[in-house]
Amino acid sequence: MSFPSINEQMDLIHRGTVEILPEEELVKKLEKSLKEDKPLIIKQGFDPTAPDIHLGHTVGIRKLRHFQELGHQVVVIIGDYTAMVGDPSEKNSTRPRLSHEQVMEHAQTYQNQFFKILDAEKTEVRFNGEWFSTMNFAQIMNLASKFTVARMLERDDFAKRYAGQLPISIHEFFYPLMQGYDSVEIKADVELGATEQKFNLVIGRNIQKEFGQEPQIILTLPVLEGLDGKQRMSKSLGNYIGIDEAPAEMYGKTMSLPDEMILRYFELVTDVDSAELQRLKTQLEDPETNPRDVKQYLGRTLVRMYHNKAAALQAEEAFKQIFVKKDVPDDMPEFTVSEAEIRIVDLMVAAGTASSKGEARRLVQGGGVSVNGKKITDPFTKITVENGQVLKVGKRKFVKLLK
Repeated sequence: MSFPSINEQMDLIHRGTVEILPEEELVKKLEKSLKEDKPLIIKQGFDPTAPDIHLGHTVGIRKLRHFQELGHQVVVIIGDYTAMVGDPSEKNSTRPRLSHEQVMEHAQTYQNQFFKILDAEKTEVRFNGEWFSTMNFAQIMNLASKFTVARMLERDDFAKRYAGQLPISIHEFFYPLMQGYDSVEIKADVELGATEQKFNLVIGRNIQKEFGQEPQIILTLPVLEGLDGKQRMSKSLGNYIGIDEAPAEMYGKTMSLPDEMILRYFELVTDVDSAELQRLKTQLEDPETNPRDVKQYLGRTLVRMYHNKAAALQAEEAFKQIFVKKDVPDDMPEFTVSEAEIRIVDLMVAAGTASSKGEARRLVQGGGVSVNGKKITDPFTKITVENGQVLKVGKRKFVKLLK
């Protein structure tokens, strides 16, 4: 196997990385890998607590892809057992526990989506239930003996909850131990994780030492802000772009991104190279540049990555038709209304543009609903239905009404 030089490898590894601990040990591991012509084992774990992967998840997955491009072995750990505990990182309360059945349903979609980025032939997928489901109680006690309660309480989220007399369940202490033991099972050389995962990653080093292994290198990655540009990307916050979303939805969401986030998204979630990043940075610093033009390029890039070039161009044209030309799309869902007159909130729920009457009321009162271009702000408004009317909800939902 032919590996790039150490400098070339470190250049790619550093891209979008917050911290490498300890960096000098990584260089030594890479030198040994080069000398012995043997790939390093690169690990990242994913707990399938929700069914879909969004761009926030891809920050780590793309870094795994970088390691694949450098010739190393990637092992993805699907935490079917850690997901049942729930990672307490950044949490001020105990997470609700999921059943194994729920976790495994989510895991299937995760596996399908991983390989939109990773090379399937160079990826090993492991479930940590392989080892945790077979452990007896003596083995669990042995694992628990490797770390102290005092060290656990050094963790910021545990310390705050303890000081605030908020409950901490004993099983939550097991999460970082379990994540660390995953590294023992696969003999990880490097583990990736978001900055909030640093405590867990350090425990992984300690657990490996306790089991007589050379400790892994820690590589932390930034947490990607969502479409609001402030809070982390999260499906529960509604500020996410899913990698399985339709091209038009993906492109439209990208165009809602704050201008100051454009370059960060290019760096963390696209495949543009360093030279292109520098060109984009220079372009955005030019006062003559309209950031919208660069954002359009970002939208096309993301849709191309997860769909194809034709879909990217079509999504852009559809967006321009709706938002630049202020037209309605040529192709939109149709909904047949049996009533001659219907209250707007009932119409929205029936047409699938709102999940409930409560959501419909909030959308109407927020000024995001119109029929044939006429804004509706009273949720009790009744619509006299005419064939061909267009119901618009939010910025991107259009439904043609039929009688």
